[in-house]
Amino acid sequence: MLRARPTFFLVISMFSFVFQISALIMENELKLHQAMTMMGLYDTAYWFDHPSTKLPQFTSVSKSRLAVLKQFGAYGGSDNVMPDDAEFQQHQKLEKLYISTRAAKHFQRDIVRGVEGYIVTGSKQVEIGTKLSEDSRKYGVENTCTSGSTLSKAASNFARTRAQMEKERGNLLKALGTQVAEPLRAMVMGAPLEDARHLAQRYDRMRQEAEAQAVEVARRQAKFREGNAHPDMAFKLEAAESKLQDLKSNVATLGKEAAAAMAAVEAQQQRLTLQRLIAMVEAERAYHQRVLQILDMLEGEMMSERQRIESAPAPAAAAAIPSMGSMPAPPAYEEVNSLPTSPVQDGSTDAMGYFLGEVMYPYHAESDVELTLSVGDYLVIRKVSNNGWAEGECKGRAGWFPFGYIERRERVLASKFAEVF
Repeated sequence: MLRARPTFFLVISMFSFVFQISALIMENELKLHQAMTMMGLYDTAYWFDHPSTKLPQFTSVSKSRLAVLKQFGAYGGSDNVMPDDAEFQQHQKLEKLYISTRAAKHFQRDIVRGVEGYIVTGSKQVEIGTKLSEDSRKYGVENTCTSGSTLSKAASNFARTRAQMEKERGNLLKALGTQVAEPLRAMVMGAPLEDARHLAQRYDRMRQEAEAQAVEVARRQAKFREGNAHPDMAFKLEAAESKLQDLKSNVATLGKEAAAAMAAVEAQQQRLTLQRLIAMVEAERAYHQRVLQILDMLEGEMMSERQRIESAPAPAAAAAIPSMGSMPAPPAYEEVNSLPTSPVQDGSTDAMGYFLGEVMYPYHAESDVELTLSVGDYLVIRKVSNNGWAEGECKGRAGWFPFGYIERRERVLASKFAEVF
């Protein structure tokens, strides 16, 4: 029993020592938890054990974590646990570059999708326009009209112009594909951007590892300076500090490489995207200018043809106008009394031999004894000769005129009757 007592007290002492160490560890954990809870970092502690595949927002979090590390560093005052300000600024710069390149990548992808959609719809328009051109050309070649070829010529001109316009549209779509969509798609899927993003992600993971190691070093320093640490804790503290220094050095080097790569990608994105936008605007501007020239030429041809048609008399009206080539000159007034009345007037004149007529075709007097007529005028016909001439009065003037240019009227409006005299 006497020999068992020292062993019993030794076991009790060992349990007491282990209990004190456990209590110290729990106390430090509680301090860390309280500090992170007060500073709003409890949820962000998840980052220590779960590095993100994307670059997180560390601006405010890193500042708060820096305060926590200062609190633990007060136990030992070692600079090993303090994040470097230059490295913090480097991280902020890399974060901004990451956001910028990601936004530019999305914009490039939107441009590519828009241009591809425009090419699809434009190709359908080219197909429809080509079909319309072929139908117009077919009508112009067949020329089934019996009274002229005016519409056939216009259809042929329209077909030629439409074919030229669709050719210009096809050239535009080809330019948009080769000069805009393909270069931007190659950059979105290119190796420089992916390599730079991988460097940034590696830097992020290593930086998180360094921050976790800094917290571990601060914890070991606090235990070591309390004086009741295990003898081999000095060796573990030295190893932890050495690992932290290596991590900080690697973080600084990798951060510079990632920032340089991201900056190069950002500059390339800005320059290339602007160039492709300018190329797209220039291609569309050249297309619309060329189409406008083609349409101006077609409009000029069609307007000229329409004016020519409108200036010529209608075929039916031209055929109805009596020919003046075989008509003799009108008789003199002294011969009127000796000329017999035309048989067409027998039984159709009034008691005095006069009747009213309306001018159906214009006539321009060629001598002093003739009467100039305008379409729609009303006149009094007094004599009709057998050689096709008639004598009458219109608007206070008397003279001869071709009888075939007027039609007899039984009734005339009062307003028109006043114009006769």
